[in-house]
Amino acid sequence: MNKLPIEKRRQILAMLVEGSSMRSISRVVDVSINTVSKMLVDAGNACIVLHGELVKDVTASRIQCDEIWSFCYAKQKNVAKAKDAPAEAGDVWTWTAIDADTKLIVSYLVGGRDADYAMEFMDDLRARLANRVQITTDGHRAYLEAVEGAFGGDVDYAQLVKVYGQAPEGQRRYSPLECVGAYKRIVEGNPDMAHASTSYVERQNLTMRMSMRRFTRLTNGFSKKYENHVHALALYFMHYNFCRIHKSLKVTPAMAAGVTDTLWTLDDVIAKIDEMNPAPAKRGPYKKGAK
Repeated sequence: MNKLPIEKRRQILAMLVEGSSMRSISRVVDVSINTVSKMLVDAGNACIVLHGELVKDVTASRIQCDEIWSFCYAKQKNVAKAKDAPAEAGDVWTWTAIDADTKLIVSYLVGGRDADYAMEFMDDLRARLANRVQITTDGHRAYLEAVEGAFGGDVDYAQLVKVYGQAPEGQRRYSPLECVGAYKRIVEGNPDMAHASTSYVERQNLTMRMSMRRFTRLTNGFSKKYENHVHALALYFMHYNFCRIHKSLKVTPAMAAGVTDTLWTLDDVIAKIDEMNPAPAKRGPYKKGAK
């Protein structure tokens, strides 16, 4: 099987992490849409492995957690009437945990928003941390049992609970509910309430929407396949943590957190793809009459 030149592979990945749609990438790079799709799948699988291998034993002080909504194939309310909707169609939530100091995405999870996913998310976060931390989440009830189950009493946990009113008149269809207030509460341990905030993780949510077309609201660029959605997120988080220099830090989040001491490039991701998908051995010359 022929392999794309590394320049084209690098260009495809660069356009994916900068928010280009898959069809626009196929036109610009002059490859088929299937080639772009396969490149996304291979890169996503490689980045999932890299995140698991590299983001561990993280020393942090303050972790902020949140969930961001998106959907696959159709919004949840439209799935019943959607034609040929796959089993994964509907709302998809991405859970993220960010180190407030280094901006490293320590853990993420894609799926539902119920208690089971909350528990899986917190278990993964706990496994990647090397020390006791302060955690701040929003008021989502699923966090309460999940944090207790994963950390027990070995955590300083606070919630920032927001109070919402009605969306502005005439904008209720597309605008979120208006936040009319917020309050903080201690859930576990002795958190520093001056640092009980979700500002950084919410800003990260905006970065995700700006960097991935499938998160852009009111467009047809949403994910059609759940697997592609997961792979796009894996590529995004790998690039964000290891390849993208944070403007205020002057280094990547992974370098700031001490996870790595080098600036990664997309070529490193391509190298991992090749390691996981080695080229088949070349066949010897065909000999006429051989059995």
